[in-house]
Amino acid sequence: MAVLDSTIVNVSLPKIMSSFGVGLSTIQWVITAYMLAMAAMLPTSGWLADKFGYKKVYFWGLFMFTLGSLLCGLSNDETTLIFSRIIQGLGAGTVQPLGMAIITREFPARQRGLALGFWSIAAAASVSFGPLIGGYLVDNFSWQLIFDVNVPVGIVALVLTVIIQREFIYPNVRKFDYVGFISVIIFLPILLYALSEGNAATNSAGWSAPYILACFAISAIALTVFLIQEFKTENPLLDLRLLKDRNFGLANVILLLFGMGMFGSTFLLPLYLQNSMGYTALQSGAVFLPVGIIQGGMAPLAGMFSDKVNGKIPLFMGISLLIFSFYLNSNLSFLTEHSYVMTSLYIRGFGMGMIFTPISSLSLSTIPRDKMAQASGISNTIRQIGGSLGVALLSTILTERVNFHAQVFGGAIRSGSQIFQNTANNLAIYIQHNAGSSLVSATKQSQSIIASHVSSQAYIQGINDDFLIAACITAISFIPIILMHSKKKATQKSSIKLQ
Repeated sequence: MAVLDSTIVNVSLPKIMSSFGVGLSTIQWVITAYMLAMAAMLPTSGWLADKFGYKKVYFWGLFMFTLGSLLCGLSNDETTLIFSRIIQGLGAGTVQPLGMAIITREFPARQRGLALGFWSIAAAASVSFGPLIGGYLVDNFSWQLIFDVNVPVGIVALVLTVIIQREFIYPNVRKFDYVGFISVIIFLPILLYALSEGNAATNSAGWSAPYILACFAISAIALTVFLIQEFKTENPLLDLRLLKDRNFGLANVILLLFGMGMFGSTFLLPLYLQNSMGYTALQSGAVFLPVGIIQGGMAPLAGMFSDKVNGKIPLFMGISLLIFSFYLNSNLSFLTEHSYVMTSLYIRGFGMGMIFTPISSLSLSTIPRDKMAQASGISNTIRQIGGSLGVALLSTILTERVNFHAQVFGGAIRSGSQIFQNTANNLAIYIQHNAGSSLVSATKQSQSIIASHVSSQAYIQGINDDFLIAACITAISFIPIILMHSKKKATQKSSIKLQ
């Protein structure tokens, strides 16, 4: 359910926007707030579990997720919904890493792979079925139900947690990095707020507005404090010194770029399909179903290939397919056929299936065993941060590009030209004959239709620009892939060090 709520909301965004009467710059926080809260808790939940007990912290994380889901369903304005999503994200960010840690500790080595396999299947199924389930609930009931369905599941899970789980408290707990935690939760939300408000309708001064500049300055100071603290302290929140490892550092650059491109563009397609193509929420959610299935089928094949040959090859191919998928999505129009949209998503599924296993194998090949948990926490956090930045950045760019294209297309229409007059007259005649309107009313309606068509074209072109930017961001990943050592080279280096 925690993974599901990262994807299920995308298809409901148009309904939520119309329900509250807000724009994209506001509603993108429904996604961003959840991802940010998760990112804050991913490195923190391990320390809390060591200190207070895994069962106890897992229970309260599950309780927060269930409570947040209930509050989301009861929200009657966008501010309440965003605040509720923060509560929900804090719970999800606790449950996900602790769930995997509990499975790893409870199952013996001979059963651990199977147990984690079930865990992975559940996560992959959530990615595939999330938009589909969300679309069905939004179309047939209401958008509130996409959150309400979590509540009975959460209550059952809370009861089972109390009955089944055993408590475990780590005997030697390290000191908590308060400076690192406070600085990172100041840096990220303020930076994303500045990015989302730069082109907001309520901000007439744009990027030069004093409060926008102040936000950028505060986030820069907080980032500086965080970096200095993490490299100096003995017990960092995130052991960033691990990034000095060549493969691990480069792999996290790839994950950051991947998160920005992938998560940032995921919310665009449902907006295009529902607002421009007239798809229902269920229809727009159904298009994502094959992505997770293809990804799940490709992942073990890519893992086998990377083990036997070179992990950089499937990783390079996966990134290439992902970029090609974004490029195909940058050529959408109001006449785009369903098969074209599905082709781009099939390609995306193959690409994503070829990325995760090789990048995990390459990044962890030279990390010591006792640092694996910290390394995993860093990777998950950086991917979530990349997703949050991507959503904020691409939603801001979308608003800017739609306004730009609306001005360009609107300026190209000359009301005195013969082509415009002929088009308006033909539309007016059609409206007059089929709707029974008067000539004056039909003429006004025809001009309104032309203006609406221009606005629709500007919106689609803005989405196309966003997909192209996502492709360019993802393409930067080729540089760290080239600089990474292959698994064999990394193994040789580590053996030389041992000798």
